[in-house]
Amino acid sequence: MAVLGVFAAVRAAPRLWRRASRAAAGFRGTFYGRGYSVDPAQMRATQSPPTFGFLLDIDGVLVRGHRVIPAAVEAFRRLLDAQGQLRVPVVFVTNAGNISQQDKAKELSVLLGLKVEPDQVILSHSPLKLFFQYHGKRMLVSGQGPLVENARALGFENVVTVDDLRQAFPVLDMVDLQRRPKTTPHLRTDFPAIEGVLLLGEPVRWETSLQLIMDVLLSNGNPGVSLATVPYPHLPVLASNMDLLWMAEAKMPRFGHGTFLLCLEAIYRKVTGRELRYCGLTGKPSVLTYRYAEELIQRQAVKRGWAAPIQKLYTVGDNPMSDIYGANLFHQHLQTARQVGAESPLDARSCASILVRTGVYSSAAPGPAEQPPFHGHRDFGLSPGLLEATHVVSDVDEAVQLVLRQEGWM
Repeated sequence: MAVLGVFAAVRAAPRLWRRASRAAAGFRGTFYGRGYSVDPAQMRATQSPPTFGFLLDIDGVLVRGHRVIPAAVEAFRRLLDAQGQLRVPVVFVTNAGNISQQDKAKELSVLLGLKVEPDQVILSHSPLKLFFQYHGKRMLVSGQGPLVENARALGFENVVTVDDLRQAFPVLDMVDLQRRPKTTPHLRTDFPAIEGVLLLGEPVRWETSLQLIMDVLLSNGNPGVSLATVPYPHLPVLASNMDLLWMAEAKMPRFGHGTFLLCLEAIYRKVTGRELRYCGLTGKPSVLTYRYAEELIQRQAVKRGWAAPIQKLYTVGDNPMSDIYGANLFHQHLQTARQVGAESPLDARSCASILVRTGVYSSAAPGPAEQPPFHGHRDFGLSPGLLEATHVVSDVDEAVQLVLRQEGWM
């Protein structure tokens, strides 16, 4: 399964990780507050360099859609010093992917009133920079937003969008009667074969993407032909963002890319009788995503001149299946690595999980306790212990206060 492959990759490739982290580029600036009223006690206090940092989810923790959650403003007031700089390293870890890192950083800067650099933001697909062996392949890319720009920023040199494929083979997209060709088009024979599938986020027209991705997998990358037998193993499939649901302005959660993946997996299994297999799954709760986040935390500390390595990470999230499961899985990985003496280029020793009630998660209603349905991806499996947060608090401000008290910073 993909999760086992991730563990193997993490254990076996410390040099590869260092190479990728160097390629991720350093921080070009620091955080500056805009209009924040810093607590006078913080202005008087002189702290030793931090040995801990925050990994903050965005949707449901800091914002709901385009609305800033008030507790986020208070949380950053506590995290800024008198000069408007962060007192501790902070990285924003989101499973969003239909946007560029630069645009997400700008969006956060406007919403939070802080200068957020692109290298302080991790999108669900950011760790795909590590998958060098697929960067030269001709990949079909699915999602929305700046797809080609994002794919190339990750290192993929030769990408074809679903819309490119639909235009090359108009007869493949038949659900929408308005888009069906009025005449039978000439069959293309000069279209280069596709060598893999790259799923960066939920698309707009699910029926079109599901149909054409299936066509590519069933034809071994040549959707203009029909094969006598289904090729298996199928072409490489890389996917990011496994969230079944996410929280915006609506009262109930919205479908995420994990729902799209669930549809694709179910269709593939129903049509072929086999399981769709991934060569890589990134985004929370993947260990690779947290390794990537830790690297950016350490780099941020170095840029600020904090000599002591960051040894404790605190993840704050609203989704038990992605944020909490992922943080606990990474903590488990860190403990295992220390026990077996595995080579590691990073310094973190622990990763605590803090669950807030401002997003997907809410307190259970009174009455008999029931086992909630499993919302995680099938390749990670149900592990109830990994869904239990180290702390459950009301909001991100309460989470920050908890950590600062625990670390003796307030």
